[in-house]
Amino acid sequence: MNGIFLTQDQGVIIGPVAWVLGKIMEGIFTVIDLIGIPNIGLAIILFTIVVNLLMMPITIKQQKFSKLSAKISPEVQAIQAKYKNKKDNESLMAQNQEVKAVYAKYGVSQSGTCLYLLIQMPILFALYRVIYAIPAYVDKVRDAFLPLVDKIVSTEGATELVQGFKNSAMYAKQFTNDSFIAGNTEYVQNTIIDCLNKASTAEFLSISEQFPELAAEVTATVEQLSVYNNFLGLNIGNSPWYIMQEAWANGQILLCVGALLIPVLSAVTQWINYKLMPQQDNSGNEQAAAMASSMKTMNTIMPLFSAWLCFSFPSGMGIYWTAGSVVRGIQQVLVNKHFDKMDFEEIIKKNAVKSAKKIEKMKANQEKLNAYANMNTRNIQSKANVNTGVSQEDKKFVADKSTEYNSNKAAKPGSMMAKANMVKDFNERNNKNSK
Repeated sequence: MNGIFLTQDQGVIIGPVAWVLGKIMEGIFTVIDLIGIPNIGLAIILFTIVVNLLMMPITIKQQKFSKLSAKISPEVQAIQAKYKNKKDNESLMAQNQEVKAVYAKYGVSQSGTCLYLLIQMPILFALYRVIYAIPAYVDKVRDAFLPLVDKIVSTEGATELVQGFKNSAMYAKQFTNDSFIAGNTEYVQNTIIDCLNKASTAEFLSISEQFPELAAEVTATVEQLSVYNNFLGLNIGNSPWYIMQEAWANGQILLCVGALLIPVLSAVTQWINYKLMPQQDNSGNEQAAAMASSMKTMNTIMPLFSAWLCFSFPSGMGIYWTAGSVVRGIQQVLVNKHFDKMDFEEIIKKNAVKSAKKIEKMKANQEKLNAYANMNTRNIQSKANVNTGVSQEDKKFVADKSTEYNSNKAAKPGSMMAKANMVKDFNERNNKNSK
């Protein structure tokens, strides 16, 4: 078994997406390294911009769906009001058919929002995976840890020290895994790098204090990671809370303010994104209004929750959230301007024509199926009326079944279902008699 966190995701869905995004991240880091700016913070920002641009077609479709939904909503609410106090099956079916017809007229799927979310979810999880475990996807960053990791593994007691680091608790199962106990080199390296990738500067220094023979490797690793992690004077490998405590103790007020800005900007930019999203008028629908109220509360709480998480997560995660919110906000403004110029009435007319053609095609297919069912029914009846080789019992069976299916409430008399059921039972009976 490979390392859980450092090793690239092996999931059937998330794994391939994370692998592709990891290659993009590694490519970006390689390019900025070649021009002399090997900075993880800058790589995260560029990575976020690239991925959001790649997702632009999905974003446009989602926003188009939201715009059309705002126009659909009044019609759907009118239909719901029409059947408000009718709970019988016929009324419910009629309501569903009318709602379906409205969505078809606008060329919109009722499951449109769910579909776009299903497409985006694997990408969002994979994005988080790549950002959270950059050494797993960027070889140059991983290589910075290896000299120290090899020394730690070969020094008695050093592994136990790393295992006791604050954030190492999340990797506890890796230390008790059979591959780690058996000394699988890659697995052991990945586990130690997982811990060091989340270790604070103070925890790195504790290795030198307790194991002086590792001081040179610790110093070299910290210096190399400082180059990679230095973003506007902040070490994004440390959490904002740790940076603030250290900066305050050393009288570095500007550094303290800079660290505080990361969670604050993360919350503010997410809240602005919510305000930029198209809002539907749900005043005429109590259920929709209640749902909208719940969403409003959630969209207020989530930015605050992300700010709280940012304080304890490495600062690089906060930069990723902030950069993502800024990019999505810009996209939202541009998309809104684009849609403001579009003639939605013309789009609706085109969708209505397409919907009508689709319905006609479905009716034609239904007529073919009915004709086929009628043909098979006639064949059965003709066989039942042939004197040679057909018993009176078979004739009576066909007549009884025909009466049964025509009087059965589950199948409408003369419907394709009634005829198909009669064909099925007749064939089954003949098969039994032939055995």
